[in-house]
Amino acid sequence: MTRLGDLERAVMDVLWDVVPGTSDGVTVREVADALDGRELAYTTVMTVLDRLAGKGMVQREREGRAWRYRPAASREAHIAQLMLDALDLGGSRDAALVRFARSVTGTEAEVLRAALGSEAGLTSTGTSSGGAELTDRVDGPTGRRVADEAAER
Repeated sequence: MTRLGDLERAVMDVLWDVVPGTSDGVTVREVADALDGRELAYTTVMTVLDRLAGKGMVQREREGRAWRYRPAASREAHIAQLMLDALDLGGSRDAALVRFARSVTGTEAEVLRAALGSEAGLTSTGTSSGGAELTDRVDGPTGRRVADEAAER
């Protein structure tokens, strides 16, 4: 997964916060306007969005002479992929996971237990017996569950 620079992250935050999943996306001008407090040229925002499209972080669709942009994956999917990538940096994945599990708060641990319980409850066809809402929120950039993408590595 691609790490983002400060400006790329700010643009992605605008897309994640402003563009609902069912939206047709936003234009460069709308993104530039949403980046309040930053004195950015239109062409700078256009270049950042073009590079994000090249990295697969955003999808774009032509509308007349302009492009409309929307995130390729949710913020949660991006963060989950960053976490998986961090596990691939070397050393023991198991040790890193144990250390991570010991560092989370009680509420975060409950969320992890619920997600793991949901995964354990999957049938052989990949459907859940009741926790689909947890796994549905953790899609990778390809649209598949992050756990499925990690298993393919």
